Amino acid sequence: MAIEQQPDGRWKVDVEPIKGKRFRKTFKTKAEAQRFEATCRTKVIDAPAWSPKPKDRRRLTDLIDRWATLHAHTLTDGEARRRLLDSLAKALGNPVAIKLTGNEYAEYRTNAIKAGANPKTLNNRLGYLRSVFNVLYQLGDIDYANPLARVRPLRLQEKELSYLTSEQISQLFQAIHERCRTPHVAMVAAICLATGARWGEAQALTPGRVRGGLVTFINTKGKRVRAVPIDATLEARIQNHFKRHGLFSNCLNSFDKILGVSKIPVPAGQSSHVLRHTFASRFVMNGGNILTLQKILGHTSLAMTMRYAHLAPDHLQDALRFGPIADFEQFFREWPSA
Repeated sequence: MAIEQQPDGRWKVDVEPIKGKRFRKTFKTKAEAQRFEATCRTKVIDAPAWSPKPKDRRRLTDLIDRWATLHAHTLTDGEARRRLLDSLAKALGNPVAIKLTGNEYAEYRTNAIKAGANPKTLNNRLGYLRSVFNVLYQLGDIDYANPLARVRPLRLQEKELSYLTSEQISQLFQAIHERCRTPHVAMVAAICLATGARWGEAQALTPGRVRGGLVTFINTKGKRVRAVPIDATLEARIQNHFKRHGLFSNCLNSFDKILGVSKIPVPAGQSSHVLRHTFASRFVMNGGNILTLQKILGHTSLAMTMRYAHLAPDHLQDALRFGPIADFEQFFREWPSA
């Protein structure tokens, strides 16, 4: 017997291509059964030790466990991402991973949007889950294509990057000095304004990384060492601060509270990042080179830095010089009276 239909309508393959090498398997359709039989006969001729690989029946949480073991330790946010992925797998019903489809994920995303989920958050989740499949495929742990490869991220409205005026900077630091109990907030904020550093990067500085007119950031988002020049006065103040108050504490929450008290309007989600945006915006407005800014900020992609390009003094001035309308007065001449 090679292929035979069973009472339940399925098709059973029972084939022995060479003596002592027998394969049995049941399929839903006759075509699948025929393909399996042909594969067995062909493979065994080329490699007598060959045997069909069993189906990968691991569920999504099993793949996330495997991803965590093989890859999460290489990420700065590995543990947090693991928890997020476990939550996502639960929301998807923890399907057999190989059977997950883009359509199923799109349905989950639609329901999440209706429930009020942030589109940016949903795009992050899609990227994280895609990464699980991509990493395991690259490492040979799975042998099937990423089932979410064709799911497009949601298109997001680009947000305007807010930055502080000189008056707002003075207002902010006045609020810090008057209302903040920890001495670290003002110094960390000053470093962010002077170097474009992220709050966490500035907060992790040590005396040894502030010397020779440079501050060196090593715990960066892209895991690259980055050095930014500062003037001698700021360097002396930072070193004196370390001597008087010790290393910086985790004071981001204190800054957030002071920013709220100051009543300075900052878009949701930017908080301490407004200091970084202020540095970048002022740098460009004062004629700084966009490629230099990319290196200072530590952006791996120039596209991230180009968000500030519109602030350059000569940005798109060719629209005025070479546009189709040179004489606007023609639009505003007095119409002749009737």
